[in-house]
Amino acid sequence: MCSEYCWERIYVTNNPQHKLITLATDGALISTFMDPELQYPWGVHVTPYGQVLVCGHISHTVMQVDREGSKKLATLISKSDGVSRPISVCYNTNTHQIIVGLYRLDKIKVLE
Repeated sequence: MCSEYCWERIYVTNNPQHKLITLATDGALISTFMDPELQYPWGVHVTPYGQVLVCGHISHTVMQVDREGSKKLATLISKSDGVSRPISVCYNTNTHQIIVGLYRLDKIKVLE
């Protein structure tokens, strides 16, 4: 399931420069986002509701940013929640949970 939000923007992570880059579908730059809690960004997911989720691999965080990719809305999970080196994130529309994949670990973290 994908809403119109999935097709309006392209989100690109620039790991070494710690940036989330948002492009229009024609390739035009919309925004470049940096935050101290987003170190070595990796996995990005847009929920069917247009929520943008991104993993901070080295900062051990998953955060939500606005649709323009210019502002942090919330840090959803951090190392204190038992997350180490998140690398992927997705939203399960059936269970309404956020699922986070962890680098080199045989487990996932599920947020209710």
